[in-house]
Amino acid sequence: MTDVKHMKWWGWGLEGIAFHHENKPGFAPFLKSAVGVDLSLPTEPTSMAFEDLDVPASRASDAFLTALTGIVGATYLTTNDMDRVIHTFGKSIRDLLRVRAGDLARVPDVVIYPADEAEVQDIVDAAVEADAVIIPFGGGSNIVGSLEPLATEERTVISLDLGRLNRVLDIDEGSGLARIQAGAQGPDLEAELTKAGWTIGHFPDSFTHSTVGGWVATRSSGMQSDKYGDIADIAKGLRVVRPGGVLVIRAIPSASTGPSVREMILGSEGRLGVITEVTVQVHRIPANREILAYLYPTWRAGLAAMQAISESDASPSVTRVSDGNETVFSFATSKASKGLSSLVTKGLGVFLKAKGWDTTKMCLSFVGYEGGDELVSRNQKLVASIVKKHGGVSVGKGPGVLYDQKKFDTPYIRDFFLDFGGSADVSETAAPWSKLLPLYTDVIASANRAFDEIGVKGWIMAHMSHSYHSGACLYFTFAFVSTGDAIAQYDVVKTAIQQAFITNGGTVSHHHGVGLEHAPWLEEDISSEGIAMMRGLFDAADPKGTFNPGKVVLGSTTKVEQSALG
Repeated sequence: MTDVKHMKWWGWGLEGIAFHHENKPGFAPFLKSAVGVDLSLPTEPTSMAFEDLDVPASRASDAFLTALTGIVGATYLTTNDMDRVIHTFGKSIRDLLRVRAGDLARVPDVVIYPADEAEVQDIVDAAVEADAVIIPFGGGSNIVGSLEPLATEERTVISLDLGRLNRVLDIDEGSGLARIQAGAQGPDLEAELTKAGWTIGHFPDSFTHSTVGGWVATRSSGMQSDKYGDIADIAKGLRVVRPGGVLVIRAIPSASTGPSVREMILGSEGRLGVITEVTVQVHRIPANREILAYLYPTWRAGLAAMQAISESDASPSVTRVSDGNETVFSFATSKASKGLSSLVTKGLGVFLKAKGWDTTKMCLSFVGYEGGDELVSRNQKLVASIVKKHGGVSVGKGPGVLYDQKKFDTPYIRDFFLDFGGSADVSETAAPWSKLLPLYTDVIASANRAFDEIGVKGWIMAHMSHSYHSGACLYFTFAFVSTGDAIAQYDVVKTAIQQAFITNGGTVSHHHGVGLEHAPWLEEDISSEGIAMMRGLFDAADPKGTFNPGKVVLGSTTKVEQSALG
């Protein structure tokens, strides 16, 4: 058996790690108020036992399996049911609802773990010759349907797991460039860089269970993108295995060499080949790193402050503000003796009410600072002036420390909620500053209308998470308890939110990608000519539909994809 670690088949993270609310006194009252769930009532897990799943048999022929075994060896190829199920879906609520219900219309026929790029090349060439399908697999954290085989796919489906390609190969000290194998997960690659005094500065919510190759394939963005940039800024060079050879994009600072092939690979979700190596820009570990918390009286004031910070001379690493609902949620998930809840009970609430604040609508903000003493001090003073101008107050370092500690834990709450019949997921977008507030307002209204339509008590909250000169990312989380067909009800809410993005001048996705989930809105986002150009790229580069067919662009001019899509 391979020693590559995977998340649990029925939820987020590793077995044995879960969300616990007993030490968070505000959580049970919050959940009952927000969506009507009473945690005092008994519940049964909604996941089936794995042995009760009806896993479709592998369609891979003995001859093809023998050929693949000859490439990687018997240890690193499996048709085991558990491995195939783990590699079937990502971790969206749709994925988890289906796998927990045993809805396995199509699973990969074989999971293979190459040791190096040469083995990836042999696998690709064998797949092309056999007219098989390859779906690259990193950490399995995708939430937009980028990993699942098409339900009607008749060809043999290979899940090509890059987990053994997990090393930091080289660091160019003079240029701050690190060559990293595509299967390296966030904590492992950051640990290797830290040993040498470097950081990649890329920390998406999925950091603990996602890979550098996956970040590139979905155009990921991290929490500290204000300073380090999105993965599109960080990834400088790439190696991508294609039929018969390797596409090599050298790590050049900038170039005028026609349409950017590097940009074609970014966000391609495995449709143009298998990413095996990424050369990234890395940075020396800063002398100081602090995250300070602030409160604003209203969402409008918080957004205005974030825009002012982006236009100022300040250079923070993180600029984030939550709306009133997400701030309430943050209080509810804090422990009894720590965090903002204790500050509020010790007088902050009284102070803010005396200032005329409605504390049910106040908005929590985090701003990160990195660098030498002088730079950090200067940035904090610049931000403090802006915060004051917009009516905000500082609540110090304590909440920022707690935020830093639990920032990757939220997905575990969703698994917990699922056991109570709850559905929760996220949608994110980006828009110009001038459109953010109207977009936000319409998204909230659209989601609430959708909750009314399906007859549930729903909850939606948001934060602004990534700032740019012209605009920012808004990240929405929504939740409700299903009263019937959970996926059908989810679709009503998800559709309302995504359409509101497009209607109000936002993009279909800021950093999660397109996959199958967001593809219905892509034409409205990039125009019909954009879709035609993208189809032309995929069809020309992959005429047999070998690489992750059907993702990003719905429908295709290639016959194999038309057949698989039904």
